[in-house]
Amino acid sequence: MTTIDSFSADYASARVKFREAAAAAGGGLDTFVHPEPGRHGETLATDVAWIGPRDAERVLVMISGTHGVEGFCGSGAQVDWLRRGEASRLSAGVAVLLIHAINPYGFSWLRRVTQENVDLNRNWVDFDASLPANAGYEEIAAAVVPETWTEAAQTASAKVLGGFMMAKGPAAFQQAISGGQYRHPRGVFYGGVAPTWSRRTQMAIYAQYLGQAARVGVIDYHTGLGPWGFGERIVCDHPGSAGFARAETWYGAGLTSPSGGTSTSAPISGDGLEAAPRLLPRAEVTGMAIEVGTQSLTEVLLALRADAWLHAHGDPLSPAAAPIKAAIRDAFYGDADDWKGMVAGQSLLATRQALAALAI
Repeated sequence: MTTIDSFSADYASARVKFREAAAAAGGGLDTFVHPEPGRHGETLATDVAWIGPRDAERVLVMISGTHGVEGFCGSGAQVDWLRRGEASRLSAGVAVLLIHAINPYGFSWLRRVTQENVDLNRNWVDFDASLPANAGYEEIAAAVVPETWTEAAQTASAKVLGGFMMAKGPAAFQQAISGGQYRHPRGVFYGGVAPTWSRRTQMAIYAQYLGQAARVGVIDYHTGLGPWGFGERIVCDHPGSAGFARAETWYGAGLTSPSGGTSTSAPISGDGLEAAPRLLPRAEVTGMAIEVGTQSLTEVLLALRADAWLHAHGDPLSPAAAPIKAAIRDAFYGDADDWKGMVAGQSLLATRQALAALAI
């Protein structure tokens, strides 16, 4: 089989490929069944594979599907890693934990969000404390996801959004849209009011598999920002911090940081990588997101807004939903051989670098 074969056309196919590849690689499999059905009525689940000694204190974690529809990328990278025989290259005392489709609902339904319409990477906040405010989103919320998706409504919304960008600049606009908001449950980049099923499941997986770990690397796969096929390496830590310096020793130069203003991503609240050290207090955690580009930011945002409208005000199973679903799939999955090859190659390099660092 080739690298291209590691990628799948839908969630159900991706799940089968992952489980078969993990079993063939000698991995121990576990399943966390989701309470909702998939887009085609299929069972949804987060599948977990453990490769290596069960008591390993040095572990690389590979996560796909944090943002649902972005799971095409991460799943393909995970399956490719397994099929290449990389498991046989592990150093003594090192293990790999592969978490497949942590947001299986979004993967199946071609949504970036969970069944609660929550962005999982805005959900890792303390809901017993005051939630982060986003004044910029408040100004444009009605235009971001209007009640109708007619040509007239889209034109009116574009005027509002364009006016905000002209007045405050592209960076402020991106921050307002994607930084995270907690007041508009039908909007985009919504962080929720409580931990989602996906967050609770990831917490359970970490507790079950990583309690003994002293050093942990996390690679979380994402898509939708940047040039076609290019995998930006994003670290939550601020440049100059010990965490950022450690990540540089693992991965070399070229890391970016939203907090340092060097990433295509705006600084966000409730990020899963940022939460990992709190979940693993006895471990040294080195986290990185690989963000693979697909389309322009304008096209990606339009697809996101249309999908949010569809699930808030339309019928996601109607014939009229087809072009919206096709658009959001294209916005987050570069379904072309060159894109898949670039994902696999960049992922392979990153995993080998991380495992080399853990072996020391």
